[in-house]
Amino acid sequence: MDSEPGGRRGRTRMLLLECALDLFERQGYERTTVGQIAATAGVTEMTFFRHFAAKDRLVVEDPYDPVIAGAVAAQPRTMAPLARAVAGLRAAWGRLPEPESTTVRRRVRIAAATPPLRAAISANNAATEQILVDQLVADGADPGSARVAAAAVLAGITAALLDWSQRDGVALTDVVSAALDTLEGRR
Repeated sequence: MDSEPGGRRGRTRMLLLECALDLFERQGYERTTVGQIAATAGVTEMTFFRHFAAKDRLVVEDPYDPVIAGAVAAQPRTMAPLARAVAGLRAAWGRLPEPESTTVRRRVRIAAATPPLRAAISANNAATEQILVDQLVADGADPGSARVAAAAVLAGITAALLDWSQRDGVALTDVVSAALDTLEGRR
């Protein structure tokens, strides 16, 4: 099976995503069915589900948790939990390729405007928060301090992303850096 991003599988995945975003913007997330997305992309519903486990994954999929956890683990254990989480996120963000901003902005705009998707973002954040808490606690942080640090960092990043999605002409990297600067007390 072709799993390269530019290969057939990657092209089909991107086609499904683009067709879904067009439909979500035109008729709304909740009024768009998987069948409509598949038909618009010229594939079967089975093909859709080979690429996305559920419709909400088109908008709220988050593949970065392992990268973030590893980056937090690499920070000095002597740092306070909040400083360590911020430094880890900053390091992780620096290693990730800049996402295709137009597509990401569309996904975040749709999620911000759709209550069930906002709930899915919260669920994703809860999972990421737990990964961060587990890493910080495993490295010796107090569980309460670890929970507050992880929640603060994710709330800050989420707020910045939602704001960014509504502002054209602003780079995602700049928004993430500004949010992390704010969390560090630089802004």
